[in-house]
Amino acid sequence: MKTCLVTGGAGFIGSHLVESLLKDYKVVCIDNLSTGSENNIKDFFGNNNFEFMKHDTKEPLNIKDSVDYIFHLASRASPIDFPEHPVDILMSNSLGLYNILNLAKEKKARFLFASSSEVYGEPLQHPQNESYWGNVNSVGIRSCYDEGKRFGEALVMSFYRKYNLDVRIARIFNTYGPRMRKDDGRVIPNFVTQALSNKPITVYGSGKQTRSFCYVYDMIECLKKLMFTANINEKIFNIGNDNSEINVLEVAKMIKELAKSNSNIVFKPLPKDDPTRRKPDITKSRELLGWEPKVNFEEGLAKTIDWFKGM
Repeated sequence: MKTCLVTGGAGFIGSHLVESLLKDYKVVCIDNLSTGSENNIKDFFGNNNFEFMKHDTKEPLNIKDSVDYIFHLASRASPIDFPEHPVDILMSNSLGLYNILNLAKEKKARFLFASSSEVYGEPLQHPQNESYWGNVNSVGIRSCYDEGKRFGEALVMSFYRKYNLDVRIARIFNTYGPRMRKDDGRVIPNFVTQALSNKPITVYGSGKQTRSFCYVYDMIECLKKLMFTANINEKIFNIGNDNSEINVLEVAKMIKELAKSNSNIVFKPLPKDDPTRRKPDITKSRELLGWEPKVNFEEGLAKTIDWFKGM
C-alpha cells in the first residue's frame, strides 16, 4: 500500500482529505495544531494505516519510511490571522514549504502545493484562469498570505525546473463545509454562527462583492484527481465551483432563511484589499482531470448548517 503525507492534515480541508485517502492509502498526517484540531482526526486514530505527527513544517521533518505522495496544505488561511500572524504565514509558505519540498526530493514523492485564488488579488480579469498573473498589493494587510502563496508557487516551480520534481499546484477558491472553525473569520462560518445564535449577521461593505463557493467534498475529489492523474504537462489548476458565483448579501439572506434565524443583517466597512469578485475558470480541471463540481450551493449550505448545529 502506498503512503500519502498530508501537512495541515488536522485542518478543515486537510482532515477531509485524510479521511478520503484512508480508503486506499496509508496516511501520515502532519499538523502543529495552531489552527487544526485533533477533534477533526480523532476518528482515524484506531486505523492502522493512519499516523499523526504533531510537527511544525518550519522545522525540518525526518520520515524514515517511504512516502509516495505529499499534499502540502500547512498554512494559516483565515483573514483574521493575517494581521495577527503575518510572519508565521509567510514562513509557512517559504521555509515550511522548502522543508517539505526537500522531503519530497529525498523520497522522490509526487508533490501537490495547496495555493490559493488569493494569488489573483483584486482581479482585473473575470473569471480568473491560470494564465492570469493577478493584481496584488504586495505590502497590504493581506500580503502575508497573497504573496506567501505567490512565493510558494515560484518555489515549487523552481524545484520542478532544477530537480525535475513531479509537482502540481492547486489554486483553491472559496471552500466551505463541515469542520470549518467557528472563529474562522470567513463569510460562511461567520454568517452561520451568527444566524444560529440569532445575533446580527455582519456584512462588510455593500455586500455586492462576489465569491464562488465550492463544497469541501467536491474540493477533495479534485485534489485527489490532480495528485493521482499521471503524466499531465500542466502544473497549475484552479479548483472551485464556477456555477456558484453569488454576492455576499445574498449568502447572508440564504443562511438566515436556511437556519430559520431571527437575526438582522448589519453592514460594516469593507476590510482593505478585500477582493470584490471571485470566480474560477475551471476549464483545465474539467478537460484534463475529468472533474466537475457536483454539490449545489444551497445543498452544501444546509449540510454545513446542520454540522454547526451539532457543535
